[in-house]
Formats: sequence, structure tokens, C-alpha cells
Amino acid sequence: MLNLPNILASSRIILAPIMFWVILNPDYFTDAGFHVTWNYYFASLLFVLASVTDFFDGYIAREWNQMTLLGAIIDPLADKMLTIAAFMGLMMVGEASAWAVYIIIIRELFITGIRTVAVSEGLSVKASWSGKVKTVVQMFAIGFLLMHWPLGTELLWLAVAVTLYSGFEYLWGFRAALLGVKK
Repeated sequence: MLNLPNILASSRIILAPIMFWVILNPDYFTDAGFHVTWNYYFASLLFVLASVTDFFDGYIAREWNQMTLLGAIIDPLADKMLTIAAFMGLMMVGEASAWAVYIIIIRELFITGIRTVAVSEGLSVKASWSGKVKTVVQMFAIGFLLMHWPLGTELLWLAVAVTLYSGFEYLWGFRAALLGVKK
């Protein structure tokens, strides 16, 4: 159970609240004599490091045949902890729309509930391409918002649209699996 992919996923669980704290406490850095942009850089660095572990834990688990039940549980949990920490932090400091963050969090909770039901029913509903695109668009939106780059807000709303679409697609796949029909 304790393998490299699970350690990488666990590192996201540890980095998420640290990044959240950094986003919410720019005064800590400015009081220490750093320009506020260093706070953006540090929060972004933590986010990028955590995001990179998302790619590598899945890749290593598949390539080295180290997929475990623990990994199947903590990997999506770690992903959600990271993105929710980033979106909530950005919302709390006024960099992200509360409505956009609310929609993203509700979708994530809803799909997590659906996954739980699917597992309890012995159903397999695989992540789709739209789910992978959703993750990438959300990561870009978070990165742009953390760095205060132009188009951050536009990327956030694009992330909301892709998040909703992938949620509907996942729900449709669950429905098909539940009814035993091919998509």
C-alpha cells in the first residue's frame, strides 16, 4: 500500500493546506520584507509542484503496475483537496468569483457521491477525456489567477463550463452503467 504513487498523492494532501495558507497570508511575506509578488510566486510554485505529482502518481502506478485501492481513494481526494484549496483561497482574497467556485465545488462533491454509489453497486464508470480536460483547464485557471495574469477570470469561467460538461458526461456514463447499456 505504501508505494511511490501513493506517497506522491499524499504529498498533494500535505501541500494543499500549505498553499491555502500562503494564498491567505500575503502579509507574512510582505512583513518579512518581500514584495507581494513573491507570495504569488510561492503559492504558484506549491500549486505546480502538487499538480505535477498528479501526473506522475498516475503514470507511475500504471507503468510500474502499482495501482492500489488506497491509491484509487486518495488520488481523487488529493486532487479535490488541492483544487478546492486553491479556488477557495483565491475566492477569499477576492481573485475568484464566489459563484464560479461554488459551482465547481458542488460539481466535485456531486460526482464524488456518484462515484461512491457506483463503487457500492460494483459499477465501473471511467474518467472521460472531458474530465481530464476539466482538470487541465482548472489548473490553468488557478495558475493564471494565482499569478494575477490577464485572462484569469475568463479561464475560470471556461473551467466552470468544462467542469459542468464533464459532470453531465460522467452522470450520463453512470446512468448507462446503472442501466447496463452501452454509451
